[in-house]
Amino acid sequence: MTKKRIHVVDSKILIMGVTFKENCPDLRNTRVMDLIAEFNSFNCHTDVYDPWLDQEETQKVYGVTPIEKLRQGQYDAIILAVVHDQFKELSANKLRSYGKEQHILYDIKCLLKADEVDGRL
Repeated sequence: MTKKRIHVVDSKILIMGVTFKENCPDLRNTRVMDLIAEFNSFNCHTDVYDPWLDQEETQKVYGVTPIEKLRQGQYDAIILAVVHDQFKELSANKLRSYGKEQHILYDIKCLLKADEVDGRL
């Protein structure tokens, strides 16, 4: 984000995928919550979206309320954290449509091609 001169403090982050593994509602041992906590430590406003989540369980166990619908043009950063089949159907352009004019797309699971994202593991 800093390379693109996007201020991290008070930024709006979308994390796509929270469950422990793909196509599974299991939240046990998910490391994505650590990522959310790290962003929150920088006073980021973090939204999580995961079609596999049980929203009540996520709120009860982790205190996180997932969003139900993705909206375009909202985010400074989009983090693809868990590659559910629903996300495999989305192109890099579609994922980027959720970002503001100046944003980053980071792919933790290497679903997209390296030249389609701003960073990946």
